[in-house]
Amino acid sequence: MSYYTPQGGLPPQTALLTDRAVVKPAYTFIPKGVLRDIVTSSLPGFTDTRSWILARPVAGSATTFAQLIVEIAPGGGADRPEPESGVEGVVFVTAGTLTLTLEGERHALEPGGYAFLAPGAAWSLANEGGVPATFHWIRKAYEPVEGVPAPTSFFARDQDVEPRAMPDTDGAWATTRFVDPDDLSHDMHVNIVTFQPGGSIPFAETHVMEHGLYVLQGKAVYRLNDDWVECEAGDYMLLRAFCPQACYAGGPEPFRYLLYKDVNRQIRLT
Repeated sequence: MSYYTPQGGLPPQTALLTDRAVVKPAYTFIPKGVLRDIVTSSLPGFTDTRSWILARPVAGSATTFAQLIVEIAPGGGADRPEPESGVEGVVFVTAGTLTLTLEGERHALEPGGYAFLAPGAAWSLANEGGVPATFHWIRKAYEPVEGVPAPTSFFARDQDVEPRAMPDTDGAWATTRFVDPDDLSHDMHVNIVTFQPGGSIPFAETHVMEHGLYVLQGKAVYRLNDDWVECEAGDYMLLRAFCPQACYAGGPEPFRYLLYKDVNRQIRLT
């Protein structure tokens, strides 16, 4: 498995402005070239840590979640990373080794390591290794439903979950699902989508679900509303509800991305 991880830094003063960043009403596109040192944020309660905040609820755009890339230096971490009791989270590691302690039990997460952290769970993070540990952290306010139990925390690995091929694609388009889609306890899914070179989404998906889409590996041409946008490992796309989307995967390696979407809840009108 290959997972692109930003390194920060700054371009030289001789560089030209050639990045592809764009913000439009239907989507935001953040290319890997803009994830530099100067745009990092420190997080309260963390030590020796920096983060790139890719998404937050914004009026007129996606509103259901936040997504960060977090880098913890050796010896750093947080005793109480999540400050809000009603918020659930997913941690997905792309580099280094992260020690996540949940309810007193320690778990070492290496690249491909995945943790779902239920709302109200007691957990902490530490980098006990010798190199920086980098991970995606997706946060969402949990929406409870009467009669439906709240989800429980769990751990997984990308390498251990068999991707499920989409119907009628002969394996060209597959999804690594960490949660059963029919489990109504979960109101968000964070999956990994894989396209083999030449694979495609052959229609314009237009739906109520918001997306955060981080390219882990490979390259493609992605349809965002009425634009075709070239993307590669390290790029990020934020799609508001009903933004049409499709893609064609390039080669020579698979095109893979980490995908957030909100699911399994009635639309609130009051």
